[in-house]
Amino acid sequence: MKNNYFTKIFICLALFVGVHAFAQLNMPRGSQHATVSQRVGISDITINYSRPSVKNREVWGKLVPYGMNNLGFGTSTAAPWRAGADENTTITFSHDMKVEGQPISAGTYGFHVEVKPDNKATIILSKDSKAWGSFFYDESMDALRADVTTNTVAHKELLTYEFNTVTPTSTTVSLIWEKKEIPFTIEVPVTEIVLNDLREQFKGQAGFSRQNWEQAANYALNNGGDLNEALGWIDAAISGQFFSQKTFNNLAIKARILNKLGRTQEYEALMDEASGMANKNQLNNLGYQMLAANDYDRALKYFKKNVADYPNDANSYDSLGECYKMMGDKKNAIKNLKKSLSLNPPANVKANSEKLLAELETM
Repeated sequence: MKNNYFTKIFICLALFVGVHAFAQLNMPRGSQHATVSQRVGISDITINYSRPSVKNREVWGKLVPYGMNNLGFGTSTAAPWRAGADENTTITFSHDMKVEGQPISAGTYGFHVEVKPDNKATIILSKDSKAWGSFFYDESMDALRADVTTNTVAHKELLTYEFNTVTPTSTTVSLIWEKKEIPFTIEVPVTEIVLNDLREQFKGQAGFSRQNWEQAANYALNNGGDLNEALGWIDAAISGQFFSQKTFNNLAIKARILNKLGRTQEYEALMDEASGMANKNQLNNLGYQMLAANDYDRALKYFKKNVADYPNDANSYDSLGECYKMMGDKKNAIKNLKKSLSLNPPANVKANSEKLLAELETM
């Protein structure tokens, strides 16, 4: 009995050791893992990769062979470079985007590069993002291929991905290693994504806030959204809902939407209504909006109202003087700008009044 018991213990221990002898240990890598991410609008692009070093090796055409190659392992007989070290380099898009002008759906992709001589390369996004390196690369799993031009740059010892250029709707990603840069451009349909996201948010708690409807309408107005949809959003903020309230801000937004829709009479009436609810700064801004729209009569009315309501405010006289100057009334422009300077204006207002007066002297 005793011998049989110890035999069973030995067998269990042997099995335990055998099963765990090949378990992956959490140890430092030769090529350190890295993650880099960039947001464009409300969308994220994330690259996960491992960073090999040059270590005085000849990289291009040697360590990283040109073209598609049989790597001697796995199932692929024509594999690109893994664009890093160890397992797949991956790139994740939080929303549908475009890479080098080609559409790519939201998701995670294996990122590979076919490096070519003469400053050429082809970037490859594969639907298989979980393979090890490029050893199991399968062309039929390609989601996107794009030819790009490479650049010669200063030496970079560690392979690095950088988001070198970021605009409101795009970014340029660069793979940089040794003295080669492989850049590619990602475009993001920011307005479409934001508006779709707003529509979804309004189904939840965000839909119970007047300010959110105002913000959404203003975004659509300023970013090429559907103006009729924007008008519906601002109308919800103004009246008809339990959270609605007529304010200077939402009336001014609605007026601008109406103006863009060509509904001029409604726009003018609403601007006048908004002006009656405006504070000093709001009315001043409204006056400048009218100047920008070449509606000098309405601008003059708003600036005069501010002077009447705030007779000791230097900025109100400065704005009125600027309005007269733009209308070509030199006499009244000088009169109001000098009045502004007599009221001990803050530095920015003083600088503007002095600049405008100097310009008037040359007229």
